Amino acid sequence: MVKEKQDNIVLIGMMGTGKTTVGARLAEETGYPLVDLDALISETAGCPIPQLFAERGEPYFRDLEAAVLKDVLAQEGIILATGGGAVLRKENCLEMTSRGWVVALKATLDEIVSRVGEDPGRPLLAGGARSRVEALLEQRRQAYDFAHVIIDTSGKSPEEVSAEILTHYRGSSN
Repeated sequence: MVKEKQDNIVLIGMMGTGKTTVGARLAEETGYPLVDLDALISETAGCPIPQLFAERGEPYFRDLEAAVLKDVLAQEGIILATGGGAVLRKENCLEMTSRGWVVALKATLDEIVSRVGEDPGRPLLAGGARSRVEALLEQRRQAYDFAHVIIDTSGKSPEEVSAEILTHYRGSSN
């Protein structure tokens, strides 16, 4: 284990910044289980997120996201990869900081677009990935600022990002 204390490590950031990929690497390094919030929401809802958005709408999705987030963060010693919009509700942000050590991952517009492409599994990209990512980056420009640390993943491997996170994480206990 990284530390005796079973802190949760919570990864936040825009889609395509590497939350799930880096989370998997962190899980290997720490021995903590990786929990993918979007996958858990899909499992809870019994359908994929695009279907949930289409049939119930974003407000319903955000309500479910908040409930699942709270349940997940009742655990200790996990790596949590959140969805990019989990930070849109203040109560989610408070829950994350009170129950974990929060890392915001960021990347350049070009990097995000090259990573996510025209992914049909991402309902917020409908209408063109580049323009939608650019708009979301602008809307959420300060939404991730509450994190304990912010790391730019542009041009870095998941191993490099994981090592950088663990350096900060270990230093946070001193």
